[in-house]
Amino acid sequence: MKNLFFLLFVPFFISAQQSADVVFTNGKIWTVDSSAPEAEAVAVFNGRIINVGSSKAVQKYVGKNTKIIDLKKQRMLPGFIDNHTHFMNGGFQLQSVDLRTAKSENDFASIIKKRSDERPGKWITGGDWDHDLWKSGKLPAKEMIDAYTPNTPVFVNRYDGHMALANSYVLKLAGITKNTPDPAGGTIVRDPVTGEPTGLLKDEAMTPIYRMIPAPTDDDMLAAARGGLDEARKHGVTSIQDMAYSNGERDIKTYVELKRRDELTARMNCVSYISNWKSLALSGVQSPFGDEMIRIGFMKAFVDGSLGSSTALFFEKFLNEDTYGLPMDVVIDGRLERWATSADSSRLQLRVHAIGDSANSLTLDMFERIVKKNPVWDRRFRIEHAQHIHPKDFKRFAALGVIASVQPYHTIDDGRWAVKRIGDTRCKTTYPFRSFLDNGIKMCFGSDWTVGPLDPLLGIYAAATRRTIDGANPNGWYPEQKITVKEAIECYTVNNAYAAFEENEKGSITVGKLADFVLLSDDILSIDPTAIERTQVVMTVLGGKIIYEKQP
Repeated sequence: MKNLFFLLFVPFFISAQQSADVVFTNGKIWTVDSSAPEAEAVAVFNGRIINVGSSKAVQKYVGKNTKIIDLKKQRMLPGFIDNHTHFMNGGFQLQSVDLRTAKSENDFASIIKKRSDERPGKWITGGDWDHDLWKSGKLPAKEMIDAYTPNTPVFVNRYDGHMALANSYVLKLAGITKNTPDPAGGTIVRDPVTGEPTGLLKDEAMTPIYRMIPAPTDDDMLAAARGGLDEARKHGVTSIQDMAYSNGERDIKTYVELKRRDELTARMNCVSYISNWKSLALSGVQSPFGDEMIRIGFMKAFVDGSLGSSTALFFEKFLNEDTYGLPMDVVIDGRLERWATSADSSRLQLRVHAIGDSANSLTLDMFERIVKKNPVWDRRFRIEHAQHIHPKDFKRFAALGVIASVQPYHTIDDGRWAVKRIGDTRCKTTYPFRSFLDNGIKMCFGSDWTVGPLDPLLGIYAAATRRTIDGANPNGWYPEQKITVKEAIECYTVNNAYAAFEENEKGSITVGKLADFVLLSDDILSIDPTAIERTQVVMTVLGGKIIYEKQP
């Protein structure tokens, strides 16, 4: 309604020469508004855009109390929107042990030992380890850390979140032995000779351990959220689509408290897990529900795991393991489709995690059945990740209006080793950004933080260059799937807004929309795309207020 108010009464503001609260002038503004893509200045009143145009034209909105910001000919874009984060987990990870820096098994063990020595007996969690960085490429095992943690519980996840390592102390606490059966939708990794658990647990096998970890206090939650917000500000992220992970509705409660304290510096779009659909439906919530700062009414579900953990579900087997991947237990027993059908009938948007080509195809099958069964509405189905697509399914994405909610940084990360796992043929339609757009599929971008860095500029760089982080593909990994910088910016702005039913509120620098902007050190529309990874955020603006400025 507020947006409608501004659209209706902007002519009045113009005729009355309404003074702006702030004017950003003398810039190179890419508005991501096809009707007027370039501008020099923008005027803001009460957190919304009241004029976009030349510096001269916007000058008439300058009053005696108007703050004037000289953009110094730097490139301004709409504030970045991240389509997929595990935001609170990211905040906690900033405070937890960091294993992404471990380049070898020895590094891994040393980091765990140091943390255990500093906090003996306290849970060691987080991690984000990546064994593909190690020369051996071998998965970690409990024996690497047991000697350093005899009385300290350790449970540290791989960076994709679909596999984690427990030490012997934790396995004993959980009662996991060689005789413990694999749970539905999960795997207890075992030594091929002895049958003993190695300490690695995949997907649903991790759930009992997470339940054992002490819940964070309210103060812990606030501290984690503040850390995440600081990370977002410095990367120009003004809106977060939060896929949650382990804290559920407590995350939303934390955001509400920060909003009450006027500390919430990103607009939060929050999912609930599909198993909770009924509580939202009974309360009358529909997608989207909320205000400019916090929205709910979106349902997250999982079909499979991840490529790196060999739990993504494929039509053909992995090359490195004798498995097709791992469907989630709710897929196997039919609960997912029952929940999803009911949630959709209650007008709650579905955001379904699917990575392998079979998982994506199964999700499209489910969406087709839901469309046939339920009444028509503007449902905007989303597949989260949509990493590996069978060629037959691009047209089905388009026909169903399914949004490909992808995370481009994964391309240049996974591209180091994906061919070894699934081969050349499947990799040709892996992270198929060009194919999505060429088939008329709406595509939106994000980070999957902490799986990837919370940095849209790195995502834009990845989508436009596909240069893997090991330097092995200077011309791009499967370069035919590159997209342009302008297309990538759209995916991080207006397309993300559309994917959350917010295209009338944000995503472009357009009169009536929220005044969320990012100012860059370099003009990413004119420099070589390979230089974008060195570009930095100079300023982040939320509702016309500067919330971050890079110090000289």
